[in-house]
Amino acid sequence: MLLQEYQVNWPKDFTEIKKILIDANQGIKIAIEHVGSTSVPELPAKPIIDMDVIFYEVSDFEKIKSRLETLGYYHNGDQGIEGREVFKRRANNDHQVIDTIRHHLYVCHHQSRELKKHLLFRDYLRNNPNARSRYAKIKYELAEKAYQDKNIYALLKEQGVNDFINKCIKKQESKHGK
Repeated sequence: MLLQEYQVNWPKDFTEIKKILIDANQGIKIAIEHVGSTSVPELPAKPIIDMDVIFYEVSDFEKIKSRLETLGYYHNGDQGIEGREVFKRRANNDHQVIDTIRHHLYVCHHQSRELKKHLLFRDYLRNNPNARSRYAKIKYELAEKAYQDKNIYALLKEQGVNDFINKCIKKQESKHGK
């Protein structure tokens, strides 16, 4: 199955990878947030931890990039989403944590609109059981429609949930007066 019911180990998996990334970036002011569906209790998800490394000084991006490269990551550009730099792992690494826990790693400036969207949507779903249930239903329907194919699912999700996500973000922003 493409989606799994929420797994209680997902926050622990995030914390394990976070510690490695914090250690690798000593001396650089960063924060790391668990985002995406695995960061929302009770929400089904693909078992992949989404993480945003947040930096504050523009000049620090190259330092972070270099340090991530020492861990076996490579910069894969923004993949068409401004303000969210994608980092992937090279094949055949043997790191006992970051090569065993499936994850997506993004690096975002603290003022990035994409980062704000990730956090607003996550927080809205965490605090709104009805929206969380509705989103879970949408995800299961899309997975079924995609015949459990991750690529088709990603495409359908991109096409089919942006309106729902944007409504949730607007509600979360208005709740906080932003």
